[in-house]
Amino acid sequence: MRACVLHAAKDLRLEERRSAPLQAGEVRLRFGAGGICGSDLHYYFDGRVGDFAVREPLILGHEVAGEVIETGAGVSRVKAGDRVAVNPSLPCWQCRACQAGRTNLCARMTFFGSAAVMPHIQGAFQERLTVHESQCFVVPAATPFAIAAMAEPLAVCLHAVQRAGALLGAHVLITGSGPIGALTCLAARHAGAARITITDLADPPLAVAARVGADETINIARAAGQIERYKADRGQFDVAFEASGNPKALVTCLDCTRPGGRIVQLGMLPQGELGLPLTKLTPKELDLVGTFRFHDAFGLAVEALVSGRLDVAPILTGTFDARERDAAFAAAADRERHMKVQLVFDG
Repeated sequence: MRACVLHAAKDLRLEERRSAPLQAGEVRLRFGAGGICGSDLHYYFDGRVGDFAVREPLILGHEVAGEVIETGAGVSRVKAGDRVAVNPSLPCWQCRACQAGRTNLCARMTFFGSAAVMPHIQGAFQERLTVHESQCFVVPAATPFAIAAMAEPLAVCLHAVQRAGALLGAHVLITGSGPIGALTCLAARHAGAARITITDLADPPLAVAARVGADETINIARAAGQIERYKADRGQFDVAFEASGNPKALVTCLDCTRPGGRIVQLGMLPQGELGLPLTKLTPKELDLVGTFRFHDAFGLAVEALVSGRLDVAPILTGTFDARERDAAFAAAADRERHMKVQLVFDG
């Protein structure tokens, strides 16, 4: 079977790989669709994500859906022919975090497509994918693979909204209108946010945010003054989600969140000293919380997609065959033309 294997920055090869025999509890899937995530883009263009450098060939990808084609001994949750969304996380279930019910913080997490450890944890961009049955969430046969594969990024945003606390009637700021920012907009509205303002440096992603329900969009590259009014009276927003990973955007959140409000750091900030004015936290008694991946939110994301309560279709902007992998990654990085790009194995 073929797989998209990264050897170094911009060296992504379509290679033949052999599937290992299934072990007890394992499931073999036919790849249906898989989204290109921001971490995949960093691996592709930079050969690393933060401190995690590619040191051996790495199959990319962790946003995936597929069809069950074979099951190992003892598998009871799924059967051949089932269409499934795949949770890319496989926690150890035994460390302190897992025992506390926070499996996303597992000390020994196995997460698709990661160079965090050696040997690397291989990812999902392969024609035949082997997963544990616990990672499979069955969806109706009529659910497009493209929609089911959005469960992973949506789960990230649902978990971030959980970390924000009660949003009913809240005035919300989201900085960064990439796929995660747009999905956070959907999730925040679903949680009861009354008004959502989202910012970005480019108009096309803001147009998508408007389509998924943002009340106000602000291009801070050419209309920075529009955000200034929200700094009045020590801040106007009840909750801010920083979804860009830009330290300047976090400063905006610090300035624009009202006293007693909460800021959720969703984007991955750069490494090193950031020089942020965190002295604003104390006199405004702000809550600044981190959010990382998800745990129970994955099942909630699948249910929201299957029921149609959350419509992610406006975020899906491109599909490429794996043979066009370089073009796919170039498209995924082109914020003027694309939001979420997915891969398929058709040829």
